[in-house]
Amino acid sequence: MDTTIFLYLVQDGIINGAVYALVAIATVLVFAVTRVILVPQGEFVAFTVLTIAALENGNIPSTPWLLLALGCLAAASELIRHFRELTVRRVLRIVLFDLVLPIALLLLTRMLAPMKLGQVSNVLIAIALITPMGPMIYRIAFEPIAHSSVLVLLMAAFGVHFSLMGLGLVFFGPEGTGTAPLSSASFSLGYLLVTGQSVAVLIVTALLLVLFALFFGRTLLGKALRACSSNRVGARLVGIPTSAAGQIAFALAALLGAVSGVLVGPLMTVFYDSGFLIGLKAFVAAILGGLVSYPLTVLAALGVGFAEALFSFWASNFKEVLVFTLIIPVLAWRSVYAPHAEETE
Repeated sequence: MDTTIFLYLVQDGIINGAVYALVAIATVLVFAVTRVILVPQGEFVAFTVLTIAALENGNIPSTPWLLLALGCLAAASELIRHFRELTVRRVLRIVLFDLVLPIALLLLTRMLAPMKLGQVSNVLIAIALITPMGPMIYRIAFEPIAHSSVLVLLMAAFGVHFSLMGLGLVFFGPEGTGTAPLSSASFSLGYLLVTGQSVAVLIVTALLLVLFALFFGRTLLGKALRACSSNRVGARLVGIPTSAAGQIAFALAALLGAVSGVLVGPLMTVFYDSGFLIGLKAFVAAILGGLVSYPLTVLAALGVGFAEALFSFWASNFKEVLVFTLIIPVLAWRSVYAPHAEETE
């Protein structure tokens, strides 16, 4: 391996690691607030890429129909579970968020998709379609069992993952696709050829990380989510609705997944099931970060990206396996030295 190859591997590692960082932060956020290990986080990424690809071709994506289906399920779930507690205000909120919003986005997409308005419009439509899926999935699959153990929630998360993967095959088909880069510019940096898409990945990731830090450090909503992640019982006692906190956490996770899809679409061919591997690699970074620390998670994600680039060069057929083995030493160390405690609420 010469210097030029090493520099290209470092560049690939940083770019991939930046994308993994966003997905891993979403995983840590959801786990901290709801105790759910969000296995289907990668589906938000894959569905975003497939949505943008359809819009680029002037086609109407199936995403609005998927959103409407999830909205109907979420509305039915909440109406059945809270039948005796329903108020006019609550019913109105359910109708507006679960039915009116998906129908409005469906009509808007059908109107704008054939116009081919450009990349900015495609990105905004895709993000608007993917983000509401987060709280809908939480209300369908996780809110009814919110007080269950982490193991039960993990089993439910795998169920959601396989369900979404099947729905992805139905709605998007088996063909893989990519998207146009956010920028077609490129320039030389020493031996390296740096593309505009790589720069866009770094800028967007850095900006989101700064906004993320400001959100949790300066806003009342961010502090409420931090309180839920620290002590759910204490948060409820001081008047913080943990159900709403869970929905907000899932909405932020879906948003970060959608942005990750915008960034990763031009870098690889994405299929309906590609999100699983992306989510698993981000989960490795989250585990390396202890599922607690956001800065450590970002550093771990960059490390996972760099390790993946090296493994791709040395043993490309086994790169996925080698990346996943990175968590074995961490799990072994934590099983020996980390204090053991009973699971608390």
